[in-house]
Amino acid sequence: MAKLIDFDGLFDEKLAEYMQQNAGKYTEKQWESIIPKLYRKFGDTFIPKAGNTPKGFYAAMDDEALVSCLEEHVETGVPTSDFLCRELETRRPAALLRLLGSKNIELLTFAVNLLGADPAAFAAYFAILEEEGADENVVDAVCEQLKAGADHAKDRALDCLRRGVREELMLEILSGCKERDDAVFGVLLQAFHTGEDIPMRASYLATYGDPRALPDLLEVIDRDDINFLEYQELKYAIEALGGEYTRPRDFSEDPYFKEMRSQQEGAYDIMNLKKSDA
Repeated sequence: MAKLIDFDGLFDEKLAEYMQQNAGKYTEKQWESIIPKLYRKFGDTFIPKAGNTPKGFYAAMDDEALVSCLEEHVETGVPTSDFLCRELETRRPAALLRLLGSKNIELLTFAVNLLGADPAAFAAYFAILEEEGADENVVDAVCEQLKAGADHAKDRALDCLRRGVREELMLEILSGCKERDDAVFGVLLQAFHTGEDIPMRASYLATYGDPRALPDLLEVIDRDDINFLEYQELKYAIEALGGEYTRPRDFSEDPYFKEMRSQQEGAYDIMNLKKSDA
């Protein structure tokens, strides 16, 4: 196993020296632009302790050693540098898949973010979604990756939906499908017509992008019992699918509309106060 090196700690030391040498030369805003450039340059700087540059140090490792290095960093608390993460993300070694079974949340999160929307990881991703007590931050990360690769995740998502597994997440994943599929369109439309969380379910139809949903959206938006929040999301979905809704509506007594108006007036008052102070 290669030795663990805290490259970020070494960079911070060099950065502190550089900032001291250039004290007063740059503004805080300029430093925000300079520091990332220095970090990139540091990646190609020979580090005697490593016998290589930070980038070269990780590039020289084989896939298994690279993944084991990540594990060691997380388990020992030695900061994981971007150079290690970038090398892992570039290669996406198969050895990363075994980390999806880890009970260490930080390591599991690294694995999901590094594997991304790789279909090879999807079986493990769905296993995480079905796991009782799964960390919700990990669940959100998994959902994001499955939605990005929704066409490959479609069959498993439909199966989970039929079995009642995380219904809302499955609908969100399916809304990301690019290929048109009657089964997917059918479940998204059916979910919309349940009347539960109309704004969210309308947004799924907008994301999916099938204009066949327009008559259903137009029928619901025209109802007198919808609130201002639902109206806004329905109107957005209709326009996203190439439609239009023009009937004038009065939401002056709607609590959501009143809240929005109150926030707008508050922001306007603050802006006027700032102008008067100036």
